Amino acid sequence: METHQIRLSVHGTPAAASSARQQLASGIRGWCAALDQELLSTAELVAAELLANAVRHAGHGPISAAARLDDERLLVEVTDASPKVPRAGLPDTEAEGGRGLFLVAALADRHGIDRLPSGKRCWAEFKVDGPVQASSHVPLQRS
Repeated sequence: METHQIRLSVHGTPAAASSARQQLASGIRGWCAALDQELLSTAELVAAELLANAVRHAGHGPISAAARLDDERLLVEVTDASPKVPRAGLPDTEAEGGRGLFLVAALADRHGIDRLPSGKRCWAEFKVDGPVQASSHVPLQRS
């Protein structure tokens, strides 16, 4: 069983969150040809939502984004320094935001929020069909 992992530090700006989302997606695509395009697109959207929440609500402190792939799951996580735990739910229909965690809950197979001594970790997990097979691409970053 081969495991792939990428972790990025993210500055607390929307541009940095967008760049981190693109780097995560690129890294995940480089790991394995066996993941279907729908899963990759869904994971990228979920990463974007988690990163946007971190920047919007905890942009003053350190933020990191990570993805981990093994034979059973793809895990996407964002860690920030804010102790405030977001709540999933549908906002007022007139509201411009507030749907991020609702989307994460709808798209991920599992998701959650873990309190940490220095903030929190928001994560989403996707089941992977079958063993991970390495592709000819070189991962963006492995740790």
